[in-house]
Amino acid sequence: MIYAEISGAWNREAALNYSKEFKTLASSFSGDWAHLVYLDDFELCGEEVFGVIQELVAWCIAHGLKRAAHVYSPSMVKKEFVGKMVAERQGEFTRAIFDNEMSARLWLSNEGYKNT
Repeated sequence: MIYAEISGAWNREAALNYSKEFKTLASSFSGDWAHLVYLDDFELCGEEVFGVIQELVAWCIAHGLKRAAHVYSPSMVKKEFVGKMVAERQGEFTRAIFDNEMSARLWLSNEGYKNT
């Protein structure tokens, strides 16, 4: 499982740097894997970031990502922004949103992914 905490306002350069680092880390995984990401401190982004993140998500799914748990306080704006970048379902991939870490970890565990 890959853990990430996204914070601040992102521009295209920040998204490209994150994508590069994430792919390097994720490349070490073999088989199916999951992603637990904390978004409470994410301050959204401009549309120039959408394509970068969409490409990263597509790459992750093609390389074994099956589940993503997003954790953030309820926010319709954040939900809409993240939804534009990350599909809720695509093939065997499923993304779910939680307002607390415990629920996210429980869901991932029930889906067969260790919380180590």
